[in-house]
Amino acid sequence: MTPADVSAAVVAAIRAAAAAGELAVDVPDAVTVERPKNRDHGDYATNAALQLAKPAGRPPREVAEILAAHLRNQPGIAGVDVAGPGFLNLRLDGAAQGELVRTIVLAGHDYGRSTTMEKERIYLEFVSANPTGPVHLGHTRWAALGDALRRLLEAAGAEVAAEHYINDAGVQMQLFAESLLASACGEPTPQDGYAGEYIADVAAAVVAERPDIVDLPHDEAVAEFRRLGYAAMLRDMQTSLARFGVEFDVWFSETGMHDSGAVARAIDTLRTQGHVYDADGAVWLRTTDFGDDKDRPLVKSDGALTYFAADCAYYLDKRSRGFDRCVYMLGADHHGYVSRLRAIAACAGDDPDRNIEVLIGQMVKLVRAGVEVRLSKRAGNIVTLDELVDAVGVDAARYTLARYPADSPMTLDIEVVTKQTNDNPVFYVQYAHARIASLLRNAEELDVRRGDDLDPSLLSHERESELLGTLGEFPRIVAAAAELREPHRVARYLEQLAGTYHRFYDGCRVLPMGDEPATDLSRARLWLVEATRIVLANGLGLLGVSAPERM
Repeated sequence: MTPADVSAAVVAAIRAAAAAGELAVDVPDAVTVERPKNRDHGDYATNAALQLAKPAGRPPREVAEILAAHLRNQPGIAGVDVAGPGFLNLRLDGAAQGELVRTIVLAGHDYGRSTTMEKERIYLEFVSANPTGPVHLGHTRWAALGDALRRLLEAAGAEVAAEHYINDAGVQMQLFAESLLASACGEPTPQDGYAGEYIADVAAAVVAERPDIVDLPHDEAVAEFRRLGYAAMLRDMQTSLARFGVEFDVWFSETGMHDSGAVARAIDTLRTQGHVYDADGAVWLRTTDFGDDKDRPLVKSDGALTYFAADCAYYLDKRSRGFDRCVYMLGADHHGYVSRLRAIAACAGDDPDRNIEVLIGQMVKLVRAGVEVRLSKRAGNIVTLDELVDAVGVDAARYTLARYPADSPMTLDIEVVTKQTNDNPVFYVQYAHARIASLLRNAEELDVRRGDDLDPSLLSHERESELLGTLGEFPRIVAAAAELREPHRVARYLEQLAGTYHRFYDGCRVLPMGDEPATDLSRARLWLVEATRIVLANGLGLLGVSAPERM
C-alpha cells in the first residue's frame, strides 16, 4: 500500500462511520498519513480523529476508537492502535506493504509524479543574468535550483514555462560596448566599465566578424560593439547554461519590450486603473497604497523611463500570457524588490498572495583547501559557471547547489564535492544507484530474474520493511518540495533512501550463493531492488543529476 492507499483506507473508515450514524461529519477527500519516527508505533500514523473531533462534537479519543473499529476491517490493515489524545497508529499486513514494489516498478519513471498542482499555470523566471559577462556562481545557484523547481512543479502536475529575462537595456549595456571598444583599441577600461579576459575575447570575436569596426566613428563603433558583443555574450550564456542542463522556454528581451511600446502601454494601463499620478515633473505609481514604503517613479523628470517602469510592463506582459502565478527567483541583493513587485500586482488588479511570488536566494562561497576561491582570469573577480563545472562536474555542482534551502548562505567545498567517498552526498546517492545496477547485472549473468510473479508477503524482514517505508514516502516528498518550492527536500530524501538501501543490502542477501537455486524470496527482493533503483533515478532526475550505471 502506498501512503495514498492508506489515506484512502482512513477516508473509507470515516465514510463508513458517517454512514452508520456514528459520526456526524463531512467526509474529507483525503487525510494526512505519516511514517512514525519510531517504527514500533506502526507503519503509518494519522491525526484524522483529532481533526474530526470538533465538527463531530466528540472527544478525539472517542472518534479515534470509532475509526479504529472500521479501519480494522479495511483490506491490508493488520492492526490499529489508538495513542495519546487520539492518534491512530496503523500496521499493514506483509502483503499489503510489499505490494508497493509492484506499484513502483510498473509506474517506472512516473512514480512520484502526481496531479496535486494540475490546475496551476506558473511562469517561472530565474537566472536572468545581465548579458555583460559570463554566468557567475550566484547565477549558477539559481540555475540549479530554478531548473530543479521547474522539474518538481511539472512532476506535481503544474503547467510551467521557464523564462530568462535579458537585462539588455540601460546604462550597463552602453558601458559594456564602450569596454569592448576600448579593449579592441588597446585603451584602458572606461570608468565603471567591464574588465577581465572575457572582454578581450568578446572584443576580438567582434573585430573578427566586423574588421572595420574600429575605424567607424566613435558612436557608430559603440553601437556595433553593443549589437555584436551582446549577441556573442548571449550565445555564451546560452551555451554555458545548456552545458549545465538548463534550458529556457523563453528568453525575454527588455529592449524588445521597450521597442514594442509595451512599457508605455503598461503605464497607460496603470493610469487608467487609477494608480498613476504626476508630480514634480515625473510620473509615479502609487505603490504605497499596497504596502510599499514609498511611491515609485515610472518616468523621470527628464522624460527617461525608469527600470521600475520596465518591471511593471514585464509583469503585465507575463500575466497577459495566461499564467496564474508569476514566480521570480531573485538574488540576495533584491530584498527591496519584494514589496514593490507585490505592489505592481496589486495595482494591476491582481491578488499579490495568489498571482505573484518572489523567492530570494542567498550567496554561495566557493572554497578549496579551506581558502575561498575568488579570482577568475576570464571574468576578473568572479567564479563562472563554466569554471565551476570544469572543477567539479555538472552532477556534483547541481546536486550540491540544490541540496540546501535557497534562503541559506552556503559554502561549496571543491575538495568535498569531488571526493569519491561516502562523505560526499552526491557520490553517496549515485553510488547507491550504481551498486543496484551492478547487482542487477550480476542477477542477469546468473540467470536470476524477478519474473512477473511477486509474493509481496515475503518482504517481511525488518530491513525490507524499513526500505519499503522509505520508498513509499517519495510521492509525498516530491509534492511537498514542489508546493514549498524547496528542491533540497528531494536531495535529503535521496540520501536517506541510499542509507536505507545500504542497510538492507548488508542485512538481506538478494542473490543466491554458489550453486544455491534462486527462490521466491530472491525474486521478491529483486523487485524491491528494482523499485529502489527507479526511485533513486527519478529523484536524481528531478534535480537534473544523472543516475550512473557504473562508478
